[in-house]
Amino acid sequence: MFLLSVAMIWTVAAITPGPNTLLAIRYALTAERRVAIVAAVGTITGTLCWGLAGWFGINALFQAAPFAYTALKVVGGLYLIWLGAKILWAARRPAPAPELVLERRAVSLKTAYRMGVMTNLANPKSALFVASLFAATMPADAPWHYGVAAIATMVVISAIYYVMLIGLLTHRRVAAAYLRTRRKTDLLVGTIFVGFGSRLLLSGR
Repeated sequence: MFLLSVAMIWTVAAITPGPNTLLAIRYALTAERRVAIVAAVGTITGTLCWGLAGWFGINALFQAAPFAYTALKVVGGLYLIWLGAKILWAARRPAPAPELVLERRAVSLKTAYRMGVMTNLANPKSALFVASLFAATMPADAPWHYGVAAIATMVVISAIYYVMLIGLLTHRRVAAAYLRTRRKTDLLVGTIFVGFGSRLLLSGR
């Protein structure tokens, strides 16, 4: 019952559109499939970090040292705004010629992984969500392997979700449809990133 609760809550969290999903979508549609996969691995690495943090009680840390949460929120908000602004700036370039419509841009695997990790870790609300998940589902005095099982469940669900998402979006027809409206889509993605970052900076505790 414990793991089922974790699985249900995390599935909803994983498929809810946010910066992590938007990053995976953008790489899946503009770069090679392996780039999107590596970015997803980076995102899942961030999930692992937040899972461990939640298990060890990062919420208690934020309660004891509010400045730590505030600092992480400011850094995370600025990072998301910077990422969104970068996408918006790139979207100002003219759309590619029809014969280049399926050309994919080169992105290093190192960059993709770093972007996946940083985009996930940039949002301290993820830490609070994971901490809340553990608080809501973990039985009192639960043995250590319960935490390991919960984190493993989160990682597996995230991996399945991203494999399915990237598999769909790297289909040739889907990619072609995206690239026909690439500029508008990038403007939307960039705006959403800036919105997420701004909301994070302006939100209260």
